[in-house]
Amino acid sequence: MISLTAAQIAEIVGGTVSSAADGDIVVSGIARIDSRDLSPGDLFIAFFGENVDGHDFVEQAFAGGAVLALVSRPVWAPHVLVADTTAAASALARFNILAVKPTCTVIAITGSSGKTSTKDLLAAVLETHGSTIAPPGSFNNEIGLPLTVLRANESTQYLILEMGARGLGHLEWLCSIAPPDISMVLNVGAAHLGEFGDLETTAIAKGEIVVALSPSGIAVLNADDDRVRAMASRTQARSVFFGSDPDNLAFASSSEIDSEGFAHFDLCIQGQSPARVDLKVLGRHQISNALAVAAVAAESGMSAERIATALSAAGPRSRWRMEVMTNRSGVTVINDAYNANPDSMAVAVQAVQDIATTRRFGIVLGEMLELGELSQQAHQDLGTAVGKAGPAWVVAVGSVGDQIAQGIATSGAGQVAVHLAHDASAATDLVRELVQPGDVVLIKASRGIGLEVVATSLLGDAQ
Repeated sequence: MISLTAAQIAEIVGGTVSSAADGDIVVSGIARIDSRDLSPGDLFIAFFGENVDGHDFVEQAFAGGAVLALVSRPVWAPHVLVADTTAAASALARFNILAVKPTCTVIAITGSSGKTSTKDLLAAVLETHGSTIAPPGSFNNEIGLPLTVLRANESTQYLILEMGARGLGHLEWLCSIAPPDISMVLNVGAAHLGEFGDLETTAIAKGEIVVALSPSGIAVLNADDDRVRAMASRTQARSVFFGSDPDNLAFASSSEIDSEGFAHFDLCIQGQSPARVDLKVLGRHQISNALAVAAVAAESGMSAERIATALSAAGPRSRWRMEVMTNRSGVTVINDAYNANPDSMAVAVQAVQDIATTRRFGIVLGEMLELGELSQQAHQDLGTAVGKAGPAWVVAVGSVGDQIAQGIATSGAGQVAVHLAHDASAATDLVRELVQPGDVVLIKASRGIGLEVVATSLLGDAQ
């Protein structure tokens, strides 16, 4: 963030400087909420979490280098007191974005799936072009987004923001904190249907990110998704498209998937010669994500050749998203335990097939959360798709295990050994019994199921 005194911060957020703080104290670092991750000059924001209260960690924060705390109840250390630290962080982020906006391009990304992977790819590409800030992991809500904005300063040229929505108005609110110059929409899918109700409402919500653009902005839209393409009519900004059609600004040709599941293709940018891309992130679905990145990079002045070079060098950055590791027994583990919805499940199942080819493979599945009334049918459909993929074994975890098993049984794809586990710990025990040297194992569920422990167990002797 830009350097601010305690008095200035108090004025911006409508707070009060504590008697323990000199109003001339300067915050020269960034704002953080993890007391273990402070550097000299930082601002510590004390949030209330589900299981922790940040106010209890003020001492640790100051020991790590914090010079000021933003709090909603008095603490012993120098602080600015406000009624609501979440609202205060948003106000501070709005001020910060106005300060850096003259020289910084704000890029907002949304979609039902693929946001974090695409954000990571875009950061890797734009970092070769200018000073770039992007959120770690999935900092895409009313807390994570302001914290990302508060990492930008006067030297930041590109600020990448991932935006998630679980209801109408969510993206409108996030865009009010950091108005985008470029808005990217990847897809409209079945994630969070429990909140949205249907795909049409999902599209309305996701489209708020392009409505927020000024006439001088750019909407980067997936032409292969009809609901996304239609968003061009909802913005005064210029729309550019990526996808499979050669009429798009960015498209791919000569695509292929290698035996390790990585995609290779010729990147085509209108008016330029094709450039070969050899992705190091897993899955054929990454081609579409890479094209979205290429469209933004091209609009930012990068050539197809430079974009292709940067894409080819970009590896995974965020944990538990199609992470691939092999242990000493030759078991290849695809750890995609961070999130799950019907669309991301489909691409993960395709990825394990691409990797396995002639190898045996097993699949560990947990619940896709937030699907509401569609949950039972979605898990049965998942089972059907998994059965048709032909795994040697499946471990279905939790209350939806029976639904997944039912879908597998009716898939008509022959006999698949299905094992039910009531939780992640039981699943770990089952997988240890089922796995054989040389197997490929996909682990996939919503974050709340905690299936990453299965991967940790298998990779205890990782190479």
